[in-house]
Amino acid sequence: MSYGPNPWQQRHWDWRAAANFMCGGLGSGLIVATALAGGPAWLHGAGALLVAAGLAAVWFEIGRPWRALNVLLNPRRSWMSREALLAPPLLVAAVAAATGMPGAAAAAALLALAFAGCQGCILRAARGIPAWREPLVVPLIVATGLAEGAGLWLLATGPRGLGPLSLWGLFAGALLARLLLWTLWRARITAAARALATIDRAGHAFKAATLLPLAMAVIATLAPLPPEAAGLLQALAGAIAAAGGLWFKFTLVTRAAFNQGFALPHLPVRGVRRRET
Repeated sequence: MSYGPNPWQQRHWDWRAAANFMCGGLGSGLIVATALAGGPAWLHGAGALLVAAGLAAVWFEIGRPWRALNVLLNPRRSWMSREALLAPPLLVAAVAAATGMPGAAAAAALLALAFAGCQGCILRAARGIPAWREPLVVPLIVATGLAEGAGLWLLATGPRGLGPLSLWGLFAGALLARLLLWTLWRARITAAARALATIDRAGHAFKAATLLPLAMAVIATLAPLPPEAAGLLQALAGAIAAAGGLWFKFTLVTRAAFNQGFALPHLPVRGVRRRET
């Protein structure tokens, strides 16, 4: 890696770190969607597995994996510590909800929202990376996770027929929120031109994967379609919405993470005497 006044892309977090944000947000959103809309109980377990898979991916990224236990030691200051401490009760509550334990689904949903918020705050805490430190990245990550989770719920239950209006409301609301938040977030990033170019390239797919499922949601819920066609449209809308959110987070972590660089008002030049100030 070459350090200097020009921005450089961070290399410490690779696809495994991105997988934590991708799987964690997708699993958290699925837990919230299942708690709201019901459906097959195994979807709670699927959400827990996705969260666990994301944590396992970032655990394998560490050169000495057992050092990961140190992340539990600083919950007062570290959002990573808070995320790690929230994970066990979230997984337990999701598994309990999958078994039908009363009240477990609501508890799992609240813990899932908190977990997704921690993930957004982890990115915001990276002050040297303009695309991450913008405060709007926190609600953007949460809204994206909710849209992904609701999309996965729609994909998984498409063959069963149209989901309830409460789930469609969550799906449409999360899609609109993530599009608005993305637009505002993008407008407030002014540093690191190379990061902006990467964000804009990925933004075309992200916006298409938001607007197209929105249109599909309107058609599926309002048009008099045969049940088979409505179920297929529901599954397709969910798949596109989830894929768009996952691609955005992968790009954000691995390709748009350019450091701001630093300013050197006076660069030394060999053979030139330093000016007196």
